[in-house]
Amino acid sequence: MSPDSSPSRRTLRQWLHSFIPHPMTLGWRERLRSCTGALVGIATVGVTMRLLPGVPGLVPLLVAPMGASAVLLFAVPASPLAQPWSIIGGNLVAATVGVACAQWIADPVTAAAVAIACAIGGMFALRCVHPPSGAVALTAVVGGPAIHALGFGFVLQPIALQSAILLSAALVYHALTGHRYPHGGVRPEAKPQAGAAPARGGFTRGDLDAVLKRRGEWLDVDPDDLETLLRETEMQAYARTFGQLKCADLMTKHAIEVAPSTSVTAALTLLDRHRVKALPVVDGGGRLTGIVTRADLTRSLRRPTPLWQRLSARLPQAFGGQPASVASVMTRDVVSVPETMPITALVPLFTHSGHHHIPVVDASRRLVGIMTQTDLVTGLYQQTQMLDAA
Repeated sequence: MSPDSSPSRRTLRQWLHSFIPHPMTLGWRERLRSCTGALVGIATVGVTMRLLPGVPGLVPLLVAPMGASAVLLFAVPASPLAQPWSIIGGNLVAATVGVACAQWIADPVTAAAVAIACAIGGMFALRCVHPPSGAVALTAVVGGPAIHALGFGFVLQPIALQSAILLSAALVYHALTGHRYPHGGVRPEAKPQAGAAPARGGFTRGDLDAVLKRRGEWLDVDPDDLETLLRETEMQAYARTFGQLKCADLMTKHAIEVAPSTSVTAALTLLDRHRVKALPVVDGGGRLTGIVTRADLTRSLRRPTPLWQRLSARLPQAFGGQPASVASVMTRDVVSVPETMPITALVPLFTHSGHHHIPVVDASRRLVGIMTQTDLVTGLYQQTQMLDAA
């Protein structure tokens, strides 16, 4: 046996071991929901095509690529490849390219190869990459006489029609089962601001975009989801490391607060002056009664008000004038935490409940501070630096 045989075998074993998939973290309930969704989606397409009047006899009730699309739409709906524009745009581009290649290129193998390559290029250009669309282009070329007889009508019936039916079924099914879909799309408030200062103790969206660009490859995950996942992981790791820390150790003390009678205009001025995003509302005894955000305040200013209220707001208070107050727009059912709560219990509130700022109260429900995601990450980061230096 040659001396190189043992290392070669070890290398071969490692290479074969890389074929083994990682364990899935998806629960059985979510798996069942995905399977049921695919059943509902494909059944809806087939039944609709059978009952829909005016569909030519040559049009198949179901085309094979719809099965692949169903896997994406119902099993991995968070993928950028499964979003509405991906399925509609991708399938239309691929169908058009496939029909054109089938008609203009005599050799089916050459036509199929060119169709799929051009379809991928078109999907990249229009930002609608959808893997099952490759099968759409292939079907247009090798689908047989019935498909060829449809010509460019294949683009509309069955491809566009069945894609729209399957997408509609997915939208309804996800809404009824409480699942977020569509998942992608850049929200205006989520766009990174040019020149924004880096967050203390953490990365910025600009850092993430720079790393993704430097990798030079496309990852099948929405950047917003990736950013959220990284921030949740960062907070979870910090919380695990510093489980003994309490809210009182990391919270922002002397939080900027307002009374229920504070006017909306005055509250907005406080937000701008102190560069905060929310204001706890306290009564005369300092007890927490609610919270108001910039969205609450600006929404009240945009909302149409009756004439008598506008006239009242213009009158001096000595004559009964009553400007819009924080009490009329604040959230009264506010989530708060005691100052003795371990920070490990805060992680689910920030990561899963959608909270960005949580008031901290004492045993008498008097406001003693406020916790934000930045406070949590920054405080734990500073603790890490102190431990490293020790």
